[in-house]
Amino acid sequence: MIEGIGASSGIAMGKAFVIPTWEWDFPDKLIDVADLAYEFERLYDGIHHSKVEIEQIKQEFVSVLGEEQTQIFDAHLAILEDPIFMSEVQGIMQRQYKAAEVAVKEAIDKFVNMFDLLDDHYMKERALDIKDVGNRLLKHLLGALEETLPPKDQPYILVAKELIPSQMVHLDVNQTMGIVTMMGGKTSHVAIMARAMSVPYVLGLEGKLQTPIQNGDYLIIDGDEGIVYVNPEEEIIRQYEARRESWKAIQEQLQKLAHLPSQTEDGWQMNLAANISSVKELDLVIRNGASGVGLFRTEFLYMDRSTFPQEEEQFVVYREVAERLQGKPVVIRTLDIGGDKHLDYLALPEEENPSLGYRAIRVMLDRTDLFKTQLRAILRASHYGSVKIMYPMISSLEELHRANELLEEAKQELREAKVPFSEEVEVGIMIELPASVMISDLLAQEVDFFSIGTNDLVQYVLAVDRMNEQVAHLYDPYHPAVLRMLKMIVDNAKRFKTHVSVCGELAGDIRALPIWLSLGIKELSMSVQAILKVKNSLLQSKYSDTEGIWDELSKCMSSSAVIEVLGRYLETDLAEETKPHWPASGCC
Repeated sequence: MIEGIGASSGIAMGKAFVIPTWEWDFPDKLIDVADLAYEFERLYDGIHHSKVEIEQIKQEFVSVLGEEQTQIFDAHLAILEDPIFMSEVQGIMQRQYKAAEVAVKEAIDKFVNMFDLLDDHYMKERALDIKDVGNRLLKHLLGALEETLPPKDQPYILVAKELIPSQMVHLDVNQTMGIVTMMGGKTSHVAIMARAMSVPYVLGLEGKLQTPIQNGDYLIIDGDEGIVYVNPEEEIIRQYEARRESWKAIQEQLQKLAHLPSQTEDGWQMNLAANISSVKELDLVIRNGASGVGLFRTEFLYMDRSTFPQEEEQFVVYREVAERLQGKPVVIRTLDIGGDKHLDYLALPEEENPSLGYRAIRVMLDRTDLFKTQLRAILRASHYGSVKIMYPMISSLEELHRANELLEEAKQELREAKVPFSEEVEVGIMIELPASVMISDLLAQEVDFFSIGTNDLVQYVLAVDRMNEQVAHLYDPYHPAVLRMLKMIVDNAKRFKTHVSVCGELAGDIRALPIWLSLGIKELSMSVQAILKVKNSLLQSKYSDTEGIWDELSKCMSSSAVIEVLGRYLETDLAEETKPHWPASGCC
């Protein structure tokens, strides 16, 4: 068993197809000054053909990933048009009289090495894009053949040192059972594409294999646990075959709960909404019977492209979500960029601690042009459905007031242009900072709703970066301090009749359900995949059983004590939490 990193969930079992590691190898040849013009002509011709090829690939892949995810290739086009990259290539040719392919190779190596040295996972992963684009250009300059492609007549698990987006284009999603790479990251473009294709993916095996994986080796990969087995024993194979079949059967049974009301045995109603990042996820949102979209992350519209999305482009996306939900609400969070989320074309300052730095609403209140463009697009979409606006990372009343001033300006611009929108659009904020918790009584008087962002709130309350291996074990959503923060938020919201929902991983954790019931929470927003599991547990719970739980929780001195208390209030056996439960009245 080899432990890696799970980047796309699911279990895959089958034979490996290994993409060989290959590096460009050609002489460092010099050219005569008289041939310089010809070399530049070769360079520009190679760039032209590379751009045409990328555009063709983008169109071929749009049916697999959807329009928004193919913007990955817009970023590749931007590299070929980047003046810094091209200036580096041209400079090598002019100063050192090197052939076009040599200059391109040296420029690629320079930028890839520079990005690899940065202590930033996002920038390391962007180095793969530069390598991908550079290799494509080199193929056109050298006339090199494409690398070996996987078989088309039999299923396989793809194995490589690292993958680049253009290699994913050639994969047959019907034959590719899973992917294993030695390198890569969970936020890489390849990982994003694998998740969009629903292909199990495990990465990060570099240095963990005693012998390299060979073509034809039998593999089991577990994308949820990040585990890979190479040529396992028959007993392991049988166990995973059983797990895979059991998982499929459970999913089929849970699916039958989708049309049932989300309520406890004694009738307490709780909306179960979905967190989404793209329109592509709406099919599953609707299929799983979500009450709406409790968090629409708009970052995907801005990422993997070379320019900011215009108002019309954003409006079309927001309107589609509103219309397809057919009256169910969608909460659209304004751009939450910065921290661990970057835009290649937005020059944010380098920061020692970006999570505490220039991000989210702080950026938007400075870039009012970008903020108002997005606000107008959201407002226009509100004419076509139940749309709500939510600001992230609010820490003060001043920030909230300024954001609302800009919202009012956006409304007035639409009024003057006679563009329809809902005048009654609700406005809320993410409660994800200790500061917003402590002034939640003041904030509750100014907004229509709160959404408790548990992921960031836990990190900020405990000062723990859960992506940091040295301290990740300290990330503890059941810490008594976190629970007291949750109680304070809800109590203050109730005083002023402000609606409260909970989003983030804790919302989809079945163990936390008694907390939300005892607090009187009426809406949870979670990953689409978690909705039916939470509904199954909700159907087995009783609201009346949890009324006194805070007396016990308030006395707990550790998270283990908290979890022990919660376990006693769950009708569902946590070891069997995915087993479907049918109400006494029946369902089908």
